[in-house]
Amino acid sequence: MAIQSSGKKGQIFSEINITPLTDIFLVLLIIMMVIAPMFQALEQDIALPSINSGLSVDEKEITVSITKDSMFYVNSAQTEESGLAEKLKGLLEESKDKKVVVKADSQTKTKEIMKVMRAAQEAGYEKLTVAGEPLSKQQQKELEDKNTDKNLAQVSTEETK
Repeated sequence: MAIQSSGKKGQIFSEINITPLTDIFLVLLIIMMVIAPMFQALEQDIALPSINSGLSVDEKEITVSITKDSMFYVNSAQTEESGLAEKLKGLLEESKDKKVVVKADSQTKTKEIMKVMRAAQEAGYEKLTVAGEPLSKQQQKELEDKNTDKNLAQVSTEETK
C-alpha cells in the first residue's frame, strides 16, 4: 500500500521506515537473551538435597528398612507387609520411647513408606523418622544374608525335631 507524500503533488511515498521495527526487534532480542538462560538453569540445577547436619540413627531405636524390591525388615528381621503392624506393636512394649526410624532404598516407592507409617500408627507409635541416607546396596545384601542364615538355622532346627 502506497502513501502519498505531502511535499509534491502526485508523488507516491513507497518507502517503509524500518527504524521503529528494528528497535522493537532489538528490544525483544535483548529480553530473550536475558530470559533464556533462566529456563536452562531450571532444568539443569535440580539436585537432591544433601544432609550436612542431623541426628544419627541410634541402634537402640526400632528401625524399619525397606529394600527396592519392597521387602520389609524390622530391626534386621524380615517381616511380611501384613504382619508389620503386629511386629511393631510387639516391639513397642519392649521399647521405652514410641519412635520408629524408616530407612529406605533410593528406588523405593513412596507408597511403601506410607505402609510403614500406617502400620506404626496402628501399633501406637507417636513419632516416625525417615532416615536421610537411603539404604545402601551393601546394607540390603547384609539384611538378606542375615535372614537367609536365620531361615536356614530355623529349617535345620525344625528338621532335628
